Amino acid sequence: MKKPLRVLLVEDREEDAIFLLRELRHAYDTEFERVASAAELQRALSKRWDIIISDYSMPGFNGIEALQIVLGTNLDIPFIIVSGAIGEEIAVNAMTNGASDYVMKGNLARLVPAVERELREAETRRNRRRDEADLAHLAAIVESSTDAILGMDLDGTIRSWNSGAEKIYGYSAQEAIGHPTSIIAPPVSSGEISLILEKVRRGERVARYETVRVRKDGTPIDVSLTISPIKNSGGDTIGVSAIERDITARKKTEADRNRLIEELKEALAKVNDLSGLLPICASCKKIRDDQGDWQQVETFIKARSSADFSHGMCPDCMEQWYPEYMAAVKNHADK
Repeated sequence: MKKPLRVLLVEDREEDAIFLLRELRHAYDTEFERVASAAELQRALSKRWDIIISDYSMPGFNGIEALQIVLGTNLDIPFIIVSGAIGEEIAVNAMTNGASDYVMKGNLARLVPAVERELREAETRRNRRRDEADLAHLAAIVESSTDAILGMDLDGTIRSWNSGAEKIYGYSAQEAIGHPTSIIAPPVSSGEISLILEKVRRGERVARYETVRVRKDGTPIDVSLTISPIKNSGGDTIGVSAIERDITARKKTEADRNRLIEELKEALAKVNDLSGLLPICASCKKIRDDQGDWQQVETFIKARSSADFSHGMCPDCMEQWYPEYMAAVKNHADK
């Protein structure tokens, strides 16, 4: 099955266009449009074309002028000049001005191979531009991230350091690049770093690992790490990427919450619930416990709460049980 090909022919002679199309159709299912002036060419360029094939010399128009019109649009379309009377000097001039190739009309056997080559190179250019755009987009994401994003050699030497890393750790990229990642780790973490790097060298990924790192000013901070191998097209691990997030505020919040929970548990352990129906003697006011024993009210409550008691006597009881003492108190108060 032949591949489709959209061809824009810049050619004033219909019979020459037929010869070109006959040659192309040996290899391609060709769709074409023929133009013969600058105005027609400009209008046709609003459509999508795989390749442009142009005669060099036409009445009032030539291939170099057509080439300049195409280049002015910034469209990456292969442009092949086909002529029956093009000399070496003219061919060099055309290639210097941006033509992809030239083919003599007397040697049209070269046309299909030239088209195939230029289509491959155009696809390569498109892929490269797409890759470059993807890399630029990724670089913008990395640079704008508030997380620290590091690229390292397999031995832990820092090779890239984004603005997030500068803000979190206090080192500029110039200060960090070329140094071991241990510059942001406490001395006791050297073994931890070695173990992580060893895992990554084996192709493993370490995700959401929480540890402690140290800022340039010596301040320790809690971080969550995700460390991954960087692999080449063959699947070999050639480097290390690390995304490091400052979780100091989160860890403090967790610690505060845990401390509050423990304090509440401790308080609740000291206080028992006295709600519900309490059987109490109508005469002596003792309370019957769950075992059926009668206890003094203060004994019952002390066993079930953190409350304590001090003893005294209310005026009514004083009047009932110690009337003479109450009378003396009243007389003293009246004087």
